[in-house]
Amino acid sequence: MTCALAGGMCAVAGMMPDLDSGPGIPMRESVAFAAAVVPMVMIHRFNQIGLPLEAMILIGAAIYLAIRFGVSWILKHYAIHRGMFHSFPAMAIAGQITFLAFGADDPLRRYFISSAVVLGFLTHLVLDEIWSVQMGMFGPKFKKSFGTAMKFHGPKLWPNLLTYGLFILLGAIAAGDAAWNERMAVVRQQMEQASRSMQTTPAPWAYRR
Repeated sequence: MTCALAGGMCAVAGMMPDLDSGPGIPMRESVAFAAAVVPMVMIHRFNQIGLPLEAMILIGAAIYLAIRFGVSWILKHYAIHRGMFHSFPAMAIAGQITFLAFGADDPLRRYFISSAVVLGFLTHLVLDEIWSVQMGMFGPKFKKSFGTAMKFHGPKLWPNLLTYGLFILLGAIAAGDAAWNERMAVVRQQMEQASRSMQTTPAPWAYRR
């Protein structure tokens, strides 16, 4: 089931860089899919916090509305085609958001799912660069879009600062959360070992006839 989820997330992440292509099918379908899936991905995270069912429903609905309408409005009015959405920092941000949203107890499952998102995002960037080169009779010809997909920064300052600021902030939060997740995994393993040893060790007052 984890592999099936990772495959689906990888396929969807392959469309994410096209969110800056303006109003159209890729943006509409990707935003709608994210609005529906993100609250479900965060269910285990809500359980870890200890939220009651009613709070989970309300927060899930709020996340859906924020992504479905808020993110869609921001993309329509501020996203630029082949801007910072087509960049390595944006790819890392997608992986960080997935890592923070998918709150599995096993750290390896979280790394696996977030890596699948990064792989799907990277595949889109690589294919964009490949298709920006055409083979002609006298050698390769480069389109104007060559070099705009696989990049670390864009031509404008503020999108670069915003992207790297978000990348650093999410990276710090993800690192702290990963350390806490690792510690809790070790604690759970020790508790399970102690529980098994208590079950196998006979009580001091037990005797045989």
